[in-house]
Amino acid sequence: MPYFESTTDHTRLHFVDYGPANGPVIAFVNSSYLSTEMWEYQMLPLAAEGFRCVGLDRRGHGRSEDVWGGFDLDTLAGDLGSLLDHLDLLDVTLVGHSFGTVEVVRHLALDGGERVARAVLVSGVAPGPARSSDHAEGLDPQFIRAFNETFQQDRAKFFADGADAFFARHLPGPAVSDAYVAHMVDLCGGATARAGTALNDLLPSLNLVPELAKIDCPVLVVHGSADASAPLHLTGGRAAALIPGATLHVYENAGHGLFATHADRLNEDLRAFARS
Repeated sequence: MPYFESTTDHTRLHFVDYGPANGPVIAFVNSSYLSTEMWEYQMLPLAAEGFRCVGLDRRGHGRSEDVWGGFDLDTLAGDLGSLLDHLDLLDVTLVGHSFGTVEVVRHLALDGGERVARAVLVSGVAPGPARSSDHAEGLDPQFIRAFNETFQQDRAKFFADGADAFFARHLPGPAVSDAYVAHMVDLCGGATARAGTALNDLLPSLNLVPELAKIDCPVLVVHGSADASAPLHLTGGRAAALIPGATLHVYENAGHGLFATHADRLNEDLRAFARS
């Protein structure tokens, strides 16, 4: 089972590396709570088609080391950069989902994207959902803090209660089975309480507007119109407007978990964009 040590603080992180070593590289960055297993409907078919698909389990997630520190954005982005360096990857298409988009954006800001040719923000929380001086329509930070307190009181209930909305199962469109939803709820429990809480605590003050405006590589923003976890107008729509030259693809009736419900459409977008 492959591991490497992050150059940020020597935390031991698990990673996957699928497909041919000489294939076009797509690097996946996971959502909060989830591991690289969330990308099974992307990594497996794309690797079978000749893409090299890599990704890491964030610290405190999946099979990576459970640690107390290192949940600031610079360290998390540094962990991602450490993986790209460890595998000596070039011309990378960097794909982040949800909180993973935050790490993608910060990595591009810190590293200059020397190894990254293009980026995809899927159901992202970047630039941040909270109200700020340049985002008067955002959510009250205190509301987000109260949401986080609910998470801390009963994580298992939080994951189970939110699963149907996560996949927008109340709306017409591609369906996921009850068994798959239960499996994903179980996977969320693979993140430690410390890791999940630490990431949530970043949200009330998250503001990546300056970083987004400076991105100079091609960016595709993919978002669901019915995303309850990261509403389009607060997150993906703003990101697409702030990033110079970004392309926005909105999936009608898709929720936050469109990587599963709309896997075929997402894969088609990833194929085309990674080859561009």
